[in-house]
Amino acid sequence: MIKVKGYHNDTSELIERHTELVRKIAYHLIARLPASVLVDDLIQSGMIGLLEAARNFDVSKGASFETFAGIRIRGAMLDEMRRGDWVPRSVHKNSRSITSAIAEVEKQTGRDAKEAEIADKLSLTLAEYQHMLRDVNCAKLVAYEDLSSSEEGLSNEPVSCDITFNEVSKHQFANKLVTMINELPEREALVLSLYYDEELNLKEIGLVLDVSESRVSQIHSQALHRLKAKAQLV
Repeated sequence: MIKVKGYHNDTSELIERHTELVRKIAYHLIARLPASVLVDDLIQSGMIGLLEAARNFDVSKGASFETFAGIRIRGAMLDEMRRGDWVPRSVHKNSRSITSAIAEVEKQTGRDAKEAEIADKLSLTLAEYQHMLRDVNCAKLVAYEDLSSSEEGLSNEPVSCDITFNEVSKHQFANKLVTMINELPEREALVLSLYYDEELNLKEIGLVLDVSESRVSQIHSQALHRLKAKAQLV
C-alpha cells in the first residue's frame, strides 16, 4: 500500500473515509452547471483529486486532510470542466461583454455599476440583461484566473493560466477574494458569502433574502462578473 506522508493509515482507507466529501462537493457544483454535465462525471474527477490528495498530504504542514482534500477535489472537478470546454461560445462572449460593460461603467462613474446602467451599456433592456445573467451564471466557476487581469494573476509571481483552488497560490487567492468581496454591493457580497462560505444553494439563499431563486441566480452572476471587472480596473 502507498503510505500517506505523516499519516498512519494507508491511502485506500483514507480515500474510503472521504468518498462522501467528493459527493458533497460534486452535488454543490452541479447545481450551477448545465443539465448536460453529469454528476457522475464530477464524482469521477473528484475521486482522482482525492487520490492525489491522499498521496501528497503531509500532516506536518498543519492543515487537516479534509481541508487539503477538499481543495484538490474541487480543483480536479473544475479542471475537468475546462478541459471538456462544455460552455458554448456564445456564453463566453456574453460573459466577457458583461464584465467589460461593468468595468466601463464603474470607470466612468467611480462607483458600483447599477443593473440598469449595465443593461444600457450593452444596449439591452433590463429584462434582457437579467436573462443574460441567468444564462451565463452556469459558466462562472470561480477560479484563480477569474480574478486575474494578466498572466501574473494576483501577485508578482508568474502563474499558469490553468491555476485553480488546488495550486500553491490558493492562500493569496483566498485573501484577495475576501478583500474584493468586501468591496461589492451589500446584497451581492451576502449572496457570495451564503453560497461559498455557508454552502447554501440558490433556493435556500432565496428564502433568506425573500426573493426568487431566479433572482438569486442573477445577483450571483452579476457579483462574479463585478469581481472580474474590478480586477481589470486594478
